Amino acid sequence: MSESPKTATSDDVEETPAVTEPPSGGPVKLVRGVIKTARPKQWVKNVLVFAAPFFAFATATNRKEMLFAAIIAFIAFSLVASSVYLINDAVDVEADRQHPTKRNRPIAAGIVPVPVAYGAAVVFFGVGLGISFLASWQLAVVLGVYEAVQLGYCFGLKHQPVVDLAIVGSGFLMRSVAGGVAAGIAMSQWFLLVTAFGSLFMVAGKRYAEIMLFERTGAKIRSSLKKYSASYLRFVWATSAAILIMSYCLWAFELREKADNSVWAVVSMVPFVVAVLRYAVDVDSGNAGEPEEIALRDRVLQVLGATWVVTLFLSFYL
Repeated sequence: MSESPKTATSDDVEETPAVTEPPSGGPVKLVRGVIKTARPKQWVKNVLVFAAPFFAFATATNRKEMLFAAIIAFIAFSLVASSVYLINDAVDVEADRQHPTKRNRPIAAGIVPVPVAYGAAVVFFGVGLGISFLASWQLAVVLGVYEAVQLGYCFGLKHQPVVDLAIVGSGFLMRSVAGGVAAGIAMSQWFLLVTAFGSLFMVAGKRYAEIMLFERTGAKIRSSLKKYSASYLRFVWATSAAILIMSYCLWAFELREKADNSVWAVVSMVPFVVAVLRYAVDVDSGNAGEPEEIALRDRVLQVLGATWVVTLFLSFYL
């Protein structure tokens, strides 16, 4: 009489170990992985380097030189920022493997070895820093400070609550400053306040979205977020939004005086405020994890942004 087959139980089944280091798919896949880790999609953030030149362009006498310097600043900042992304993903490789979406990043997935990521980061930073000297040595100093601050973030400061918000926000502020120093522009205090609190608004929204993701899925989150509450982050981004709107409105009145009392500078407050409130809807729903993704896919936000730019253009040139 044959023995009846034994039904397997959970104790009898050996758990298959998770594959954390899949083999590389060759040099082509490696290069693609490095490029993906450099996050070219996030270069959209670097359009902030054109902010100061945009506002100074109407009264500038050296417009070609200013435009050239702004383009150089954009390219240089993009390369240097990519070096930070490479280092950040290399440092966070183990934590990313436990994350529901970050585990698909090339370094966490084993497509790009950690030593290669560090080597590529050095190349990106070196090339970006070298290009910056085509604009001015002051731009190179800003990039050096940005890299130093971001490395501090990557190697420990990211785990410090509040400090991590300030450092990430400072990255946006330094992008705006980079465009100004590259073109030799004296920046308004209102311009700097709008950039600073706009940055804090986006960063707090991103952290809030990560908290929401943790509450929905139980995904592992950065250690600094464990010291935040959703209500605290809502307080930060709401306060930042209020100061951002107030600072921009005061700046708009200053721009009106510089633009021969053009009404368009004041009109620009309407699309700007509506755009902030529109973005706040995404923040409140916990969908602001990647600000650049929202900017690229939200058509209404894009229209509002374009309308804002048009009103500013009309205030200076009409």
